[in-house]
Amino acid sequence: MTIQDFDIIVASEKHVDFAEQITVEMAESAKARGTGIAQRSPEYVANKMLEGKAVIALHKDGRWAGFCYIETWSHGDFVANSGLIVNPEFRKAGLAKAIKHVIFQLSRKKYPNSKIFGLTTGLAVMKINSELGYEPVTYSELTQDEEFWKGCRSCVNYDILMSKERKNCMCTAMLYDPAEKQKFEEEKFKKIAHKATLLERIEQALKMRTHKILTIVGAAALIHKLFD
Repeated sequence: MTIQDFDIIVASEKHVDFAEQITVEMAESAKARGTGIAQRSPEYVANKMLEGKAVIALHKDGRWAGFCYIETWSHGDFVANSGLIVNPEFRKAGLAKAIKHVIFQLSRKKYPNSKIFGLTTGLAVMKINSELGYEPVTYSELTQDEEFWKGCRSCVNYDILMSKERKNCMCTAMLYDPAEKQKFEEEKFKKIAHKATLLERIEQALKMRTHKILTIVGAAALIHKLFD
């Protein structure tokens, strides 16, 4: 089984029948890991599909294989790619990484100026996030929207979160900041441009030096010919 056996697309009304299966697997997966995620109802997941704010992976035989959706917080200043889940029947085929890439691109398209963040205990997800440009951050850099933090109530680690005044917990916070990325790219471009200019100056200096040497050599040859 390879990634070519799946279609990863933006979910729509055609896929709402999968909502219940997806939410059941989300809960089972969290239970198996001994950690927690904010529980979502089939209606909530179906609504994300209807809004075009979700990505679904389908096996070529029509079965759902994976899912992830977009949530917005703080009036759209922050975006989260939440509920990443892969059907146990189709794990180890590279689906999680492929879905993360597609939902990330969808988020960037819909919310180009928003910060994209995530909370996770999974090393695999952290690695994928890093590849996409996320950086580890403190909880204070995430949305402070109360509705977001209310979603953590169904997590088994909620008491830990609250005992630490929401400053940290078992999850690692990661953030993609488009403004910071743009600034980084601009600085990178400036450095490349500076290096290019420096190389041009060195090349020009070498040409001038070579020209002077050739001029001197030519003059010396002429003098030698005159007195030979």
